[in-house]
Amino acid sequence: MKQRIKTGLFVLSDTVLVVVSFFLAYLIRFDFEYESIPKNFVPHISILLGITIILKISVFILFKLYRSLWRYAGIYELVSVFLASAITNGAMFAYIAFVDRLAPRSIFVITGMIDVFFIGGSRLVYRLYRRLVLGRVIKVDNLKRVAIFGAGDAGAMIAKEIELHPEMRYKLVAFLDDSDDKKGRKVNGIPVLGGIEDIEDVVDSKNIDEIIIAIPSAKPAIINNIYERCSKTDCKVKILPSMSQLINETISLQKIKDVDIEDLLGREPIMANLEEIAQYLGGKVVLVTGGGGSIGSELCRQIASYGPRKLLMLDNYENNLYDILNELTKKYPELDLVPIIANVREMNRLDEIFAEYKPNIVFHAAAHKHVPLMESHPEEAIKNNVFGTWNVAHCADKHQAERFVLISTDKAVNPTNVMGATKRIAEMIIQSLNEKSKTEFVAVRFGNVLGSNGSVIPLFKKQIEQGGPVTVTHPDITRFFMTIPEAVQLVIQAGSMAQGGEIFVLDMGQPVKIMDLARNLIRLSGFEPNEDIDIEITGLRPGEKLYEELLMNEEGLKATKHNKIFVAKPLHTDYELLKRELEHLSTTIYKTADHQEIKEYVKVLVPTYKVAQ
Repeated sequence: MKQRIKTGLFVLSDTVLVVVSFFLAYLIRFDFEYESIPKNFVPHISILLGITIILKISVFILFKLYRSLWRYAGIYELVSVFLASAITNGAMFAYIAFVDRLAPRSIFVITGMIDVFFIGGSRLVYRLYRRLVLGRVIKVDNLKRVAIFGAGDAGAMIAKEIELHPEMRYKLVAFLDDSDDKKGRKVNGIPVLGGIEDIEDVVDSKNIDEIIIAIPSAKPAIINNIYERCSKTDCKVKILPSMSQLINETISLQKIKDVDIEDLLGREPIMANLEEIAQYLGGKVVLVTGGGGSIGSELCRQIASYGPRKLLMLDNYENNLYDILNELTKKYPELDLVPIIANVREMNRLDEIFAEYKPNIVFHAAAHKHVPLMESHPEEAIKNNVFGTWNVAHCADKHQAERFVLISTDKAVNPTNVMGATKRIAEMIIQSLNEKSKTEFVAVRFGNVLGSNGSVIPLFKKQIEQGGPVTVTHPDITRFFMTIPEAVQLVIQAGSMAQGGEIFVLDMGQPVKIMDLARNLIRLSGFEPNEDIDIEITGLRPGEKLYEELLMNEEGLKATKHNKIFVAKPLHTDYELLKRELEHLSTTIYKTADHQEIKEYVKVLVPTYKVAQ
């Protein structure tokens, strides 16, 4: 109701201005002497005025001038006013010039100029009123003193937003930028006082409370460097998301967020071939095992966006599956979603599912993945990761699925833990099957994903919430990291390239020191490492490497058409020999509880496996 009243007042205001500009045009045309108006024009003045009002207000509505917020009035609104005025006055000019001479032709040329001045000006006056009058309502003492790092287009937009939103209680006092051309100049009247090396001095001299990093096009490594310098001050640090996150969105204060760990890990944005992906997933029946897990649920999210005919989400844990089902049902109400509660260890149940739904594409993400837990329960890792893969892969072969994509791990390379070794056996299974099957079997190998269940970042966050200490197993330990969405995007892209037998290796970027990760998370939480929150070295856990590898020595690595995806040459694995060894392994895990004996036999299948003693 309040908005309707405002709109009505705006229409009334424009109507008054149209009337004023109409009569003012006559006065200007006849030198402010009403008596000079020719008598043959006078009877038509009221008719032309009525037509002008109706026509102009109608065109203003058509141009959505009454949906724009006057307090944001700027170039866009002025252009809209100019075009609307040009159309209406042009139409009236054409009528009296070529159809019926009801008034001097110059009247509607003059009226057009006055319209832009009056109607456009009224909007700018309202904007100035809000800034100069209403903005004074907020006491200067309560304003946060802000510096923006980035004096480019994004920084200038944020500066304008701060001016337009006095309710945010921001006072912009400085820009910072590493460009020598910008230092010493002004942006929107605010000086650019220095670059990265000047951050602390500017904060001290200008009493800065908050720094906004506004360089959405910058590489994450640069953002990391800026944040490190900012974190040495007492300022709150916020950031404008990267360009990949701002696609089709305008830059505004609402987009500014707290810096999180993903902003600091040096990852470049992923570019996927959407057309290629849509061709092999669109209209297909797609099965995702482990569909409720961290990777599996994101696979379901992204696959759903490519228009499959049916999406089968299989998981042994009902709660996670229920969550992703509700999420996708709401987002894709037309999509045929089929939740399936089943265990990949049960071949008969899987066979029934494949026989009923006939999936074309299978993404196999179901697995046990926690390294320390699997060291204590190697038989469970084998049952799930090895024989679960065997079961799903054989069902895909039997029921003639087009493509099978195994989610693998960098821990499968020269494994030092049973989890990695079981994943290497899973790779061997799909490579051996590929040689005898019409189904194209491939694996995609990548490192750690941020925020997945049981990963290091949620653990560190919980330890920080509890006041520390944050536990790091070794000061030099490194890991590759990737966000879940980008890892899954590359998995799906790799699946589109499959010809059969390949192991695709994702470019994980530069390895990250876990010690640096811990320090950054502590700072992001508002604390100082080893002052507010201690970091404790606990020693490497059983089966844990100092660093991860993505390729075995015997594998060659070739580039693909995607700059983030590489392919290792297929290695020959004799199917019959592997089958006999797996039968023996199955017998072993059920007849003995000796974990060391089980691991020693796993080494028979994976000679590069270094068994922890």
